[in-house]
Amino acid sequence: MSGTPDLAGALAGGTVVLDGGMSNQLAAAGHDLGDELWSARLLAEEPEAVTAAHLAYFEAGADVAITASYQATFEGFARRGIGREEASGLLTLGVGCAREAARRVRVSRPLWVAASVGPYGAMLADGSEYRGRYGLTVGELERFHRPRLEVLAAAGPDVLALETVPDTDEAEALLRAVRGLGVPAWLSYSVAGDRTRAGQPLADAFALAADADEVIAVGVNCCTPEDADHAVRIAALVTGKPVVVYPNSGETWDAGARAWTGRPTFTTGRVTQWRESGARLIGGCCRVGPETVSAIARAVRGA
Repeated sequence: MSGTPDLAGALAGGTVVLDGGMSNQLAAAGHDLGDELWSARLLAEEPEAVTAAHLAYFEAGADVAITASYQATFEGFARRGIGREEASGLLTLGVGCAREAARRVRVSRPLWVAASVGPYGAMLADGSEYRGRYGLTVGELERFHRPRLEVLAAAGPDVLALETVPDTDEAEALLRAVRGLGVPAWLSYSVAGDRTRAGQPLADAFALAADADEVIAVGVNCCTPEDADHAVRIAALVTGKPVVVYPNSGETWDAGARAWTGRPTFTTGRVTQWRESGARLIGGCCRVGPETVSAIARAVRGA
């Protein structure tokens, strides 16, 4: 948005509210996401639905919209017969949908767009983004990510969201790939306990970004709120950077029953705790919708 303050500067002065799960909102609106491209399919088939999802989160109180490009890759689009030129246009459109939602919403606060960059495993669509260790070198992973990052950076987002990263090899590749693009980034791991999904200590994982000038925030997403509690403290201590945190609701997916079980453990009390531990970008991931984002916004702005 024209005249919007720099996001890094906003983090230095306060806390910024992220949106919730894109797939969560699209599914709630009745869209079928049973596809390898997941929410990215709608960029090609129904981009207005993506804009509407962003708008719902902005209206709920989010300051940042994360684009629907998590699973959008040249390789994934190619499997659907979409060539590189069209795929580049769809990646750019993802940023445009978020910008359009920001234009439509009637609020006076600054709004930002984060271009989502999912891990290599998201392109495989086999759950390997929650394991990492794909058998690829850091150089191979960098070559996979760089072309998509170049297109997204050229689309003019405020920040690149390097998210749901499962291991340190992919984090190192992404940190190399964002150099020289002229757009800041945040680096966000998916974790289990006090380790990455691939089993590396979080202190070592976060330390990779400590001296990366492009990285304005480090943290976690797509994990349980309980795992986020510990991770926020480690990220702040190890890097000295603002922390980004957007976990899942806390419910558990039962693959046999094909249903979510348990109760949400994402509470506003946790939001306060995360802020006190150094979190400056706070939102939600899977199963976190506009109602929870509104609660986050009230907790943040009330504080």
